[in-house]
Amino acid sequence: MGPMRFHAGGRSASVCALVAALLVSGTLPTLAASATQAAPDANPRLAAASEPFRIVAYATEGIAESTIPYGQLTHINYSFLIPNADGTFKPINNPGKLKNIVAAARRHPVRVNIAVGGWGWDSQFEEMAAQAVTRTAFVTNLQRFIQDFDLDGADIDWEYPDPGQSSKNFLALVRELRTALAGKILTAAVVAYGDGNGLGIPAESFALLDFVNVMTYDGPDHGSLEQFNRGLSYWSGRGLPKPKTVLGVPFYSRAKGPAGETATFARLVAANPAAAQTNTFELAGLSHRYNSIPMIKLKTRAAMESAGGIMFWVLDADAPGEFSLVQAIHQTVHAR
Repeated sequence: MGPMRFHAGGRSASVCALVAALLVSGTLPTLAASATQAAPDANPRLAAASEPFRIVAYATEGIAESTIPYGQLTHINYSFLIPNADGTFKPINNPGKLKNIVAAARRHPVRVNIAVGGWGWDSQFEEMAAQAVTRTAFVTNLQRFIQDFDLDGADIDWEYPDPGQSSKNFLALVRELRTALAGKILTAAVVAYGDGNGLGIPAESFALLDFVNVMTYDGPDHGSLEQFNRGLSYWSGRGLPKPKTVLGVPFYSRAKGPAGETATFARLVAANPAAAQTNTFELAGLSHRYNSIPMIKLKTRAAMESAGGIMFWVLDADAPGEFSLVQAIHQTVHAR
């Protein structure tokens, strides 16, 4: 994510320098019903640990380590490890930062996973997953990476497997990963809802994954409450169990206009602190739509009722101090 390139429900692998802040306007439909229960966790060690409400932060290599609020998170997905078609990976930049984050997380009840992929690497996933030999290489190399950095697991961010053979290849990959990563966390990031992209994630994979991160943001309805509700309804209808459903919120805006400009929540609040309380804000002559602190709290309460957690893209974009969206989530979850 680096100049930002967004897709409906997607996160670009080039966004490290600039991430963006959010967009919701108006009152929209009510939250959908809870998910249908499906197969039990394939990873017994994590069954009990899956009960507490999750607060999952995606963080890029560009994040300032001193800004990470470990005490307000349950998981960090470090983004991204980039796949090659032959099952190898591109070297990550600044491996020392990842090691420092893992060491700091060990002093808190925070798990650190590596997010693999991101928007823009679909062809590499497709080619790799289509052949047994390259799938095995991918699994072996990922297992080694997790061991080398003392990580808790991996988040597979393939955007997106297609219905048909691609979907079967995704399932084969997840099955191999589940076997190889016994005792580790295995999750996947998925599109907000439906269309061909959602159908490429087979329901058989739900039992193999510890939880699923639903990217209920970006696209024409970026961050709206309607998108949030529709995402929950779609995946619960597909059979994703409530405890395994982690709903996403954006920490960035999208502006009305042909260029699709974005801004971090931190930038919006720095321009005017009043922006923290509204879902639209005028910046540099453009109207930005995003999630305010009240909207983030509303979505967190909704996720506490009907899902197993909330996640966000991206921690780097949060505002400091009293305007922090992470703080708003944490306070809502732990309100007495």
